[in-house]
Formats: sequence, structure tokens, C-alpha cells
Amino acid sequence: MAPYPWRPITERRCNRLTPAVLLAAGVFCLIPAETLHAQQPQHRHEAPAQILAPGYRVLEYEAPEPGTYQLPPLGRAGGGLVLDEAGRERPLNEFLGDKFVVLSFIFTSCNDVNGCPLATFVLGQLQQRLDADRRLKDQVRMVSLSFDPDFDTPQVMVEYGRKFSRNNYDWRFLTTASTERLQPLLRGFNQSVQKEYNEAGEYTGNISHILRVFLLDKASRVRNIYSVSFLHADTVINDIITLAMEGGDDGFGAAPQATAGAGEGAAGDGALSGLPALEIPENNPLTQEKILLGRQLFFDRRLSHNNTLSCAMCHIPEQGFTSQELSVAIGIEGRTLRRNAPTLYNVGFARVLFHDARENLLEQQVWTPLLARNEMANPSVGFVIDRLKSLPEYRGKFEQAFDGKGPGMETVGMALASYQRTLNSAGSAFDRWYYGGDKDALDEQARAGFGLFTGKARCVACHTVNRDYALFTDHALHNTGIGYLVSMGTPDDKVQVTVAPGTTLTVDRAFITLAGKPAPNDLGHYEITGDPDDRWKYRTPMLRNVALSAPYMHNGSLRTLREVVEFYNRGGIRNELLDPLVQPLGLSDAEMDSIVAFLNSLTGSNVDELVADALTQPVGNVTR
Repeated sequence: MAPYPWRPITERRCNRLTPAVLLAAGVFCLIPAETLHAQQPQHRHEAPAQILAPGYRVLEYEAPEPGTYQLPPLGRAGGGLVLDEAGRERPLNEFLGDKFVVLSFIFTSCNDVNGCPLATFVLGQLQQRLDADRRLKDQVRMVSLSFDPDFDTPQVMVEYGRKFSRNNYDWRFLTTASTERLQPLLRGFNQSVQKEYNEAGEYTGNISHILRVFLLDKASRVRNIYSVSFLHADTVINDIITLAMEGGDDGFGAAPQATAGAGEGAAGDGALSGLPALEIPENNPLTQEKILLGRQLFFDRRLSHNNTLSCAMCHIPEQGFTSQELSVAIGIEGRTLRRNAPTLYNVGFARVLFHDARENLLEQQVWTPLLARNEMANPSVGFVIDRLKSLPEYRGKFEQAFDGKGPGMETVGMALASYQRTLNSAGSAFDRWYYGGDKDALDEQARAGFGLFTGKARCVACHTVNRDYALFTDHALHNTGIGYLVSMGTPDDKVQVTVAPGTTLTVDRAFITLAGKPAPNDLGHYEITGDPDDRWKYRTPMLRNVALSAPYMHNGSLRTLREVVEFYNRGGIRNELLDPLVQPLGLSDAEMDSIVAFLNSLTGSNVDELVADALTQPVGNVTR
């Protein structure tokens, strides 16, 4: 059949029929590969190496035998309220826990052959495999959950399910009562979906998402996450048998158990093990409309007075949502700021914002940089609002996101806060080891580093680790001496700067540390409270993705993680208000290297997806 892959006939105008529905009816056509590749997909999926009818790929490897490997827990399944086939609202956990569950997020009008139709087709293949295996048939449930509740009513899902489920097989087709009801489920499984809107602010019916299918065990823990690259009935069925073998169920025998880490059973953020539940203000629930609007605002240079500077020009996605080139940020017209641009990864979990903790709510935070003379330099709130009202790219979008409310001081802050609350990253090698019980996820050096981090080096005193999650911060403020006296290092040093994913440049340290005017005096939290005891205090940063967010400290004066560890090993910089927790540590070179190895293990598994999502920008006067 090469070079002509099979693809189902579909036209969006025909009652939103989908390839999956047409597949069930046995309708196909041939489309030249070059035509297929030229089309713009409605979903942002990874492209498989080889496509079969309908989007089913040939495995490029032989699936390992069941029981010859382990599937460590990746975190608890997310929760929320769903509508069953009869339209009754029920907790999702009522469908979990008694069986192994294969959960896919879909929407019935998807016409990307490598998206929802592929997931549904694979589940159909899995159903046939399970029908032939009496040991498993009654132990597995499949759940297809829609993330398009506006169209996918229970009746639509029932009709959709009739095309696939047969012999009264336990395959549930669920939806939710509203977009708001959907949000906790999306967050719980780290699903990012984006509805597309036209210039009038009207929903086009298209949804962008990354295909993920989840395998849950009988304790409602995520045990595997399938992408396009390895979503196949062979891999799924072998994984299910492997899980059944753990407990010796129904004659499968017993398989070796994964060794649990100290935090086994962590709640986490769905598949993002290691994070707590994200607290969302009651007056600003997350919706895709707000998130998309906030992302557009984040990249729009017209939010600055002279149309040159956007939020993303200091918080650069490819550079850890900070700026790796500069120790301190540069504002409008090259005006030098006093402080480093903090990373935005996991900022939704922060209890205080800015290095000096001057704010405590994301919805309010944005107006400080928008109005600061040396940042975005807008003369007033009204100036920003009037400009947004005049821009055709925003026509109808605020009203769509905020129930008829247009641009305003409140809605601008809410939109940007909503986008920032999606920048959550975990599922790191450390999480897989500590919370997931995968004893091989960390090498010996990183494990030794964690022992030092929680022991001799006493880092955990401020960068806390809880039993069920770790944000690596006490949300407090400390004086380490950096604000009292700064050591800028050797100007002749060369440093590596990431300018794009996988692309680095060698830059003189002098360019980084001396760019702009010398930073003015900075007294830290004292400038907020007026209390002399608060001089040179700054908030404890979170350490997730810390390897991506150089340079370090509030003024970017330490370029590498090794420099940071050496700074604390020396006992900080002595001053009359130095935090008593900061003392000389007596670490050897090998011990400092181990701590750095541990810190490098904190990079989240979904970083590339967050960056790719950020770079999928709306049109207009944006950064790129």
C-alpha cells in the first residue's frame, strides 16, 4: 500500500462525522502520502513512523514478554465528576479501582487520523484480545472520556460507543456536564487541551491536544502512559498481564514487585507525580478560553508602552521560562532591572510572588511589571485596557472567556494567571524513584546527593520534601548574604547559554554579568515591610527544573548549580542578619558533585511539551 496510507473518508460539514465513526462503518479511501502530510492537523500529535488503516502503526520492536519488566506507579489517578451514559453525574473514581482501567481522552468530532480515532481503534483491538483471554476479560475496563462537553452529550457518547463496544463489553463512554466540570479531570491527568476560536471569538469546533492513554491498576494508580509512539494493543495487553502477575491473579503467577520509595503512594498531580493538588481561586476557575487568552497576552509585545516587550521576552519558554543570557532582566528601552527573571515553572503553587514576596496572588501580580517604569512602562491601567479594546485580535475573546466581560484590570490578570497555572512540571527521575518506587530511576551519584541534600548539607531545611509531594520550598524568606554582598565571579569565564531547544552558544561571563547599568541597591523584603530585620531577605525558590533556570539567586550572580552549592558550602556571606540555617557545611568536591547530580534529576518529564505548547502562539504582534 505504500506510499498511499489508508485514511477514512471524512468531511467536517457532514454532521461532524469522524474517521473513527466511518471506520466502524467500514468506509475508507486512499489518499496520497504527500497530500496527507500537507494537511494541517487539528491536533498536535507526535507523527508516527508508519501509518496503517486507520492510523494504526506497526511496532518497530518486539513487545517484551509480560512479567519480564516492572511498571512503577507514576502517581494517583485524577478525580472529578463525569456524566455516565444515562446522564447521571458520578465521581470518576466509581469507574476505577475494581478493575484494571485503560483510560483515553477523546472527542467524537476529531478527524486527525493519529489522534482520538487512533486511541479508539487501539482500544477496539484491545477488546478483541481480551475477548480471547478468559483470565483477563472480566478484569479490565476501558473508559473513553470526552473533553468536548459542549458537543459530546451523554446521548452523543452512547451513539458513538455503539460503533465500537460489542458483546456487552465493559467499555464506558463518558462526558462531563460542562467545561468547568472537565477542568479537574484534565489537571488530574495533566491533559492540556486548547479550543480554537476565530477572529469573532467563536469556537471553530477544533481542539488541540497531545494524545495520551493511561493504564491504571486496581489501586487507581497510573502505571503507564501511552503516546502515539507506542500505543499498540500488543504493548497494552502485555502491560495489563504484567500488572495482573504482580498479585498472582487468576493463574498468571507472581512477578517481582517494584521497590517503593519513601514517598510511595504520593497523590501528585495525576501523571505528574510529586506535585500537590493545585489550588484554584473560586472566582477564577480554569477554562481553556482563559488559558488560550492568557497565553496570547503572555506573548504580545503590545502590552508594553512602546509595543516592543512581552512577558515572554524575560520569561523565555526555551530557557526555562526565565532568561539564561542575563543575570538581571532588561526592561523597556534597555532599562536595567535589579533582579533576575524568576522561572515560571510551577508558579501556580507559589504562596508568595516576586523575589521580595511583595505579592501573593497571580491575578494581581501582572500589574507590577505592566506599570513599572523600567519594565513595560505603561502609564496607567486604563492605558493598557484601552489598547486591548482597540486590538482586533482580542475582539470577543475576553467576552468569551469571562461570561461577557471585556478587557479590564480583573480579567487581564485572571487570563494571565490561568495560563501560568498550566506551567506545572514534575514526573522527574527523582519523582519516579522517590514517589514511584522505581529504584533504577536515579543513579548512585544522584541518590547520594539526595542523602546529602536531606542530611549533611541541610538543604531540606528550606527546600522541603513532604511525604506525598515536594515543591522544594518552605514558602518563607531567608537572608543568605547574597543581597548584602555580591561575588560576581571571574569576568573572563565562558558559559553555555541555551538559545533554543538543543542549541547552545558560548558566551563571555562579562556579557552576562555586566550587561546594562550596575544594579542599584536592593534591600529585599525590607522594601515591602519597612522592618529592619527583613533586610536582604528573599523568598526560597522551588527547585523543580532548577537545571533549566540558570543563572541563580535573586540577582543572577551565580551562574551554575555547582557555584550555588559552593556558595552554601562556604556558609553564605556573613552579615549581622544572616539566617542561622546558613552555616559552613564542610562538603568535599565529590559530595558537592553528588548534590548537583541530584538537582539535575529534578527536571520534569513534560518540559518539552510545555515549551512546545508555549510556542504554539496566536497570530498578532507576538514575540516570535
